[in-house]
Amino acid sequence: MGSSNSTSVPDFILLGLVDSAEAQLVLFLLFLLIYLVTVLGNAGMILLIRLDPQLHTPMYFFLTHLSFLDLSYSSVITPKTLQDLVSPTKTISFLGCFTQMYFFVLLGVTECFLLSSMAYDRYVAICSPLHYPVTMSKSLCGALVSGSYLFGFMNSIANAACMQSLRFCKANVIHHFFCDTNPVLALSCSDTYEVEITIFILAGFTLIVSLVTISGSYMSILSTILKINSTAGKKKAFSTCASHLLGVSIFYCTMIFTYLKPRQSYSVGEDQVASVFYTIVIPMLNPLIYSLRNREVKSAVTRIMQKNGDSRQLIE
Repeated sequence: MGSSNSTSVPDFILLGLVDSAEAQLVLFLLFLLIYLVTVLGNAGMILLIRLDPQLHTPMYFFLTHLSFLDLSYSSVITPKTLQDLVSPTKTISFLGCFTQMYFFVLLGVTECFLLSSMAYDRYVAICSPLHYPVTMSKSLCGALVSGSYLFGFMNSIANAACMQSLRFCKANVIHHFFCDTNPVLALSCSDTYEVEITIFILAGFTLIVSLVTISGSYMSILSTILKINSTAGKKKAFSTCASHLLGVSIFYCTMIFTYLKPRQSYSVGEDQVASVFYTIVIPMLNPLIYSLRNREVKSAVTRIMQKNGDSRQLIE
């Protein structure tokens, strides 16, 4: 990639979030704690769903892939950020920067479409509960997940092709803590107008299509819930989609704020704060949201612990 766009920049310098050594140490400890919780939470969620047969349902099939994406998403960004917070040299190679950007786009777009698939799953569960086992078949669930990864792959390839056409001459200081599109575009000595428009269209298509799907699903869900006569029935119906709605709201608010706006309104400080949320914080929050608010997950944890306890007693 470096030779194809005739760049004279061998590597980039990630400026990071803060300058002072004390603040960097505080952020290192905070981000390390968040990353450990992210890894344990998402890996634990995947393991729990695989071990408990009662969680082998479409909803938890999607949740397994969401946990995998969050774990991968965070691992693309956080380890390098942690390294830079304690290292005097904050360089990243040209290839490393664009590889990080490629996987960041791939996983981010995939998550957008996976969240849409999860919204459709909740729509069928609440609006057509009798047809749910037939509608949400294994083949449809597999197709929805495969389609999410395919859209992510196609979008990341298109994004990489756009960025590959740019030239980078002398400037190599990225005013960010990872290789995101806008800060890297700002360093190019090429005319970036067409690339910006293309990336804006790609991001807009992803966010609009996924948001329309999610909004349509939840409008139908809300309409169905309002028709339920009993308060207990409304509460039960809402509880089945509350966790997903909360996760979607946090994820999309930060993504829209960052990417669906012109580069002229780009603010380093504001975008860095938003980026910390959707790259580091949200991957940690998702397993907590889906476990703390979900009785089935809590029951599964109890069953696994009881099963392990019984197994130990038999061995003894």
